Order: sequence, then C-alpha cells, then structure tokens
Amino acid sequence: MNLLLDILYGCALVAASPMWLTRMIRHGRYIADTRQRLLGSVPVRYGLQPIIWIHGVSLGEVKAARTLVAELHSQMPDFQVVISTSTDTGMAEAKRLFEPDHWVFRWPLDFSLTVGRALDRLRPTMVVLMEGDIWPNFLAACRKRGIPAVVVNGRVSDKKGYPRYRKFRWLVRPLLFGRLTAVGAQTDVYAERFAELGVPADGAHVTGTMKFDAAVIADRLDGQDALAAAMGLGGDDRLIVAGGTGPGEEKLILDIWPHLKARHPSARLAIVPRKPERFEEVAKLISATGLNVLRRSQRPDGCDAPGSADAIILGDTMGELRKFYALAEVVFVGRSLVPMGGSDMIESAALAKPTAFGPHTFNFPQADDLAAHGCARVDDAEQLARQLDAWLGDRAAAAEAARQAQDYVRSQQGATRRNVEMICRLLHRVPAQRPGDIATDEIAAELHPGRRQ
Repeated sequence: MNLLLDILYGCALVAASPMWLTRMIRHGRYIADTRQRLLGSVPVRYGLQPIIWIHGVSLGEVKAARTLVAELHSQMPDFQVVISTSTDTGMAEAKRLFEPDHWVFRWPLDFSLTVGRALDRLRPTMVVLMEGDIWPNFLAACRKRGIPAVVVNGRVSDKKGYPRYRKFRWLVRPLLFGRLTAVGAQTDVYAERFAELGVPADGAHVTGTMKFDAAVIADRLDGQDALAAAMGLGGDDRLIVAGGTGPGEEKLILDIWPHLKARHPSARLAIVPRKPERFEEVAKLISATGLNVLRRSQRPDGCDAPGSADAIILGDTMGELRKFYALAEVVFVGRSLVPMGGSDMIESAALAKPTAFGPHTFNFPQADDLAAHGCARVDDAEQLARQLDAWLGDRAAAAEAARQAQDYVRSQQGATRRNVEMICRLLHRVPAQRPGDIATDEIAAELHPGRRQ
C-alpha cells in the first residue's frame, strides 16, 4: 500500500508541477525549505530529551497552537516542543511565535521514504496534529515506530471531509483514522464522526476549540498606537477593517465604500488580505478604482510623513492583523462573502469589536454560535453595507453587540487545558491541577500520593 501511495503521489506531483512552477516564479512560493519538504531533512534530535512534534497545516492552525505549546512547555518542561507547518503564511507565523525557543520546520510530503526519514531524524515521543491534517504514509510510519499520533482541535467538516470519508470508510478506517491514538474533538458531533470513521472507541474525546484560547481578550494591544500614528489615523477617525480577505472580496468592499464614506465622512477603510502574495494585486485594484492607497509596508512605525485622509489603507505586512482589529470601530472578516470557508472571526470578537462576516464560514463551525452572540452574518455585500452603516450610526448598539461577542469568547476558553490533560495521560503523566504546576509521573504519584498535583 505504501508503494501504491508513493506512485499516486508521484503522479500527482508531476501533474501539479506546472502550477507549482508558476507559483514559484510569480510569487516565490514552494522555494523555501525544499529539502525538508521532499527529503524529510528536518532538524536532528541529539541527546535524550524527549520531543513532542506539533503540526499545524497553515496560519490558523499555527495560531491556535500557540497556547498549546505554552501549556505543554509549562506542564512538561522536560520535553522539547517542535512545530511544523505546510504553508508560507504558516511558516512566517510559526517563526514569529515560536523561534528561537522552539524548532520550526516544514512538514514533509507524504512519501514513505520522506516521512520515515523525518521521523528517524527527529525521533519524537508523540506527534500532535492540529485539527485533522492526517496522511496515510505518515501515520503508518508513526505506528511502525511506536509513536502515538494524536489529533487536537479536531473537526471533520460537514460539506467536504465527512461525506467523502464516510463514502470510503472501508478505506480510510485502516489507512487513517484507525491509526490515530486519540482525538480531542471540538464538539460532540465531531467526536462521534471520528469514532464512526475508525478512531478507537475510548480515544475520541470532546475538548473544545483552542482558537478561543488563542484569542486575546483585551481592550488595547501593544503596538496599536504606533500603527495608528504611522498610518495617519487620528482620534476622530472611525476605522473599518476588512481583514483576512480573499480574491473577489476586495472589489466588493471597494464597491460599497463610497456609500459608507458619504454617510460617515470620518470613516476610514483598511483592507488586510489573507495571503501575502496578493498584496500587490490588491494595491493595484485600489489604485484602479481611482483611490489613493496607503501601504503599511511603506510606512513603518515612527514614520512622520502624513498620509492622505482619503487613502485606503492596505495592510501588506504579516502578523499585524490583530493590531488593525484593535484600532477598528467595526470589522468585516473576509473569505466569507466568497466560498472560501472564512477567516478567523474570533480574534476581532475577543477584542470587543462589532464583527460581521459572510455566509461561507465552513472552516469555522463556531461562526454560527458567534452569530447568535453579537456578531452579524450577512448574505452579500449589500447587506454588509447596511450592517456596517447601522453600527456606525448607533454606537450603543455596536458596543452591546461587541460586548456579547467578547463575553461568548471568554466563556468558551479552556480547550487547551483539556487537550494537555489528554496528552499528559497518554504520556503517563498526571496533569497539573493548578496553573504553573508541573505534570507528575504516574509512578511517582502512586508512590507519593501527597505529591499529586
């Protein structure tokens, strides 16, 4: 089976090579860390310190892993925690969040020799996969080496994953889900699906979503004042932030902008695309509409030159979306007016910002609950314009909506602790009962009951 999969992967790689080459030439993608991707040349573990390998496929999963890494390091300081990711945006965020304290590297492609070499170099004690990015050759290599593979923040999507997996359950049970040691699922429904698809009966647990834990609940963020000064935002400006936008959405936002600006003259607009390779494309789109564009990359902190009060702000740097949200009066979260699954709407809700998003949020099942607790789901750009107009026109209603959403985010936190408890037990540790305590070895806890945390 491994050989058959390798042949299929090889054919797929050849078939996709024109796309890969195009993106490499145009956007510089897929160039970095090629040896790690193709050859499994991940860092080499020397010495006896055990390793927990955490994998988040892209930006959202890497962000969600932040609290997990911190809590594992706190409870089990004798373990080294390392992080891998598959995408350029995920890699940039992982380096920003975790280096130099933790190794960060590319996830190897699922060729049997590649994943086997990566596991032999790293020799992890456990592999933790964020949300469910599971691959058959990798899981087979883990089982062969006796390495438990665990999914946390687990979900099986309604529209894509679950129907396909269920249709081929006879195949995915032995190749994928049956090779998992345990799953910490986001909801009861997801836990039932994992069990149905082959996760051992005692291995499917409901632990919640760590994206709530990763959200910063605050009224202000460090660096937001410097960002405001650099972009020429004054105290009277009312900033609308369209964050994490996808192809086609920026045009929709720019189409409704003249109406909003006419009704609210002090309004400003900031657009922050989800993908860095689209920064230049969006800048040209703004200019093509006849509007001035003010690029964050050209106005670093401390910049003194005033910007045009009518210019559209373009957030064309990485890692600053949360600061833009902190400056916003109202927020639209993108990749949701187009069928792309949505960007993370929890971040802006946690900052108590009135938050709207479109109908396409299948990557964020928590969007339905947020829409019932202060956030607004809109059907199209016209409805979005009406919602933003209403919030800008009624600050009391906007503040109440933002408070409800922030309170809901706060109420949902705690998934990180539950996932770490599951991981500790799989590693034969007794989880810490108080913040700051260390998980104890099961044998030591049995010999010395008074030391149990």
